[in-house]
Amino acid sequence: MGAPSGRRGPLVSVEELAEEIATRDDLVVIDVRWRLGAPPLVDEYRDGHVPGAVFVSLDDELAGPPRPGEGRHPLPDAHRLEAAVRRWGVRRGGGVVAYDDSAGLAAARAWWLLRDAGLEDVRVLDGGLEAWRRAGLPIAVGDEATETGDVELSPGHLPVVGVDEAAALAASGVLLDARATPRYRGEVEPVDPRAGHIPGAVSAPTTENLGPQGRFRPSDELAERFRALGVVPGAPVGVYCGSGVTAAHEVLALELAGIPAALFPGSWSQWAADPARPVATGDAP
Repeated sequence: MGAPSGRRGPLVSVEELAEEIATRDDLVVIDVRWRLGAPPLVDEYRDGHVPGAVFVSLDDELAGPPRPGEGRHPLPDAHRLEAAVRRWGVRRGGGVVAYDDSAGLAAARAWWLLRDAGLEDVRVLDGGLEAWRRAGLPIAVGDEATETGDVELSPGHLPVVGVDEAAALAASGVLLDARATPRYRGEVEPVDPRAGHIPGAVSAPTTENLGPQGRFRPSDELAERFRALGVVPGAPVGVYCGSGVTAAHEVLALELAGIPAALFPGSWSQWAADPARPVATGDAP
């Protein structure tokens, strides 16, 4: 049974996903569990995952090799991404649901890449694996067998900004920094060579997109949140984080609020690697 026509919203509930797994033969579920600096969490996947889900390595399949001029998680090569997506079993016209165990902070990277690559039916499981477990739904163990898909990707469907465009947005539009507040202030920097934020960027921690139990806040609450951060109708908006991963989560939250936003894929890891780029610290943009 194929997917209904028309693009759906970016989120799916555990109840909806359970029904679709039972009734659709063109749906691929991917497990995108990830920890910064850790090896792929394939053992955790094998210990328990949504039935039928395929494990996806964010570092290996949803990003290119780290490059100082492009950041720690540059966008992957289009051909390599297409080969990975076919490995997962995605077919032409089929759908994808991504989940993780970190409230969508990694799964949203898959959502953004696949939407950028032209797929229409791509969603994130709201609440992730914990919501699935909490609902008492079945858990599978081990690996899953998949048939190679035939999907064709064409990246370039979503807006992105480069390092110079991000600087311009910070000066004349709205550039949101999705990292935790201490990193924005420059109090800590666990990964990149310099601490602080892009001058003019506004602190907008990704975690504040979430409500109880790691689910996204309602769209009206998200819209009010972004209004309070200076996002007004018609104003250009961009988002960055440490390396372009969790920034995708904020782009998703902005979409839920009805606000188009561009991703800065290189993010702070690209900015901070260039000693000629200025750095701000403290609470003020």
